[in-house]
Amino acid sequence: MKNFTITGAEKTPFLTWYTEGLKEKFSTEGYEFFEEPVDDIRIVFHVIDQENPRPFRRKAKATFVVSILEKNEEPENIFEAAYPYLIRSLANHLIFIVNNKEKTDVYFITPEQGFYKLSYQSKEKEDFFQKIYERLEPVASSQLVIDNDFVDDLDQKLWNGNEITQKMYLAGKKLDQMNLLPAPFPLEKYLSSRDMRQLKKLYGIGGLSYGNLSSRHDDRSFWMSASGVNKANMRVIGQDILHIKGFNSKKNAMEISVPPSISPRRASVDAIEHWMIYKEHPKVGAIVHIHAWMDGVKATEINYPCGTIQLAETVADLVRNANDPSRAIIGLKNHGLTITGPDLDDIFERIEGQVIPQVPMA
Repeated sequence: MKNFTITGAEKTPFLTWYTEGLKEKFSTEGYEFFEEPVDDIRIVFHVIDQENPRPFRRKAKATFVVSILEKNEEPENIFEAAYPYLIRSLANHLIFIVNNKEKTDVYFITPEQGFYKLSYQSKEKEDFFQKIYERLEPVASSQLVIDNDFVDDLDQKLWNGNEITQKMYLAGKKLDQMNLLPAPFPLEKYLSSRDMRQLKKLYGIGGLSYGNLSSRHDDRSFWMSASGVNKANMRVIGQDILHIKGFNSKKNAMEISVPPSISPRRASVDAIEHWMIYKEHPKVGAIVHIHAWMDGVKATEINYPCGTIQLAETVADLVRNANDPSRAIIGLKNHGLTITGPDLDDIFERIEGQVIPQVPMA
């Protein structure tokens, strides 16, 4: 299903030119354009109004919405000015256009706080829209895995956890001591409580405690921090720490075993990535993901959204090709690090004193 549409607010002359350029490029690349969105539309370019950024109402989870907003003066802080529009328009991506006298800067912003730009000057139309296509198409066509299949069949001996979950509790406190919680970009600075609820509902991001950690339970399953929990105080099995049994490809959902009579939290969107790594590499005993950076790391080339099959496969491939997959450090472009180790203690010993809190954006 390769189709797209263009919707939203009234367009300025520049936005008319810009959206026509998107239409021409995506059509040339084999996407079918619809004047009106069908139920299973794949990509929506949605022009929003600055004063009233109404969202495009999806009818299918697979629909990827790119909101577009134009401004004729450059804000003092681009990210701070633009990010709330991404959330308020319930988009997967925001194109934030700033017209200057000599050129036009086009910023691309993601829910995971990816942040990069392209610049346009006259006589560069073909190259400009080619670069936009190369940035957006792989991301827009990626497959999210955010559904959870909860089953209350966790072995009673594990209802209160075990030695592994106790070590995860202590590792969460280590993350807190590293001052990596909350994220380097504090979302509460940019978003209202209403916006935060929308962020959680659409993207599966549960709060400010970005990052996650997991530990292998056996050759088929692993323990993982739940979405949005306070990593410095992970205690309750089924709410703070989840037992991930596997991935159901037919349901496109992570399978999670929980104690009975508990209201479980959702799994971290990165569970599919951790599952792929554990499945392939028996010597990997733990994985930590942080929204921070380290010098000299091998990184993904495309900043796929978190929770997509494509990001998981890309990271798994980089782990596979590392000198030692059981002790790899992989960069996620514009986002953070995924680190493998035989156990959590090994990971924290290796990264101590080397972590850079600010993720470089490219």
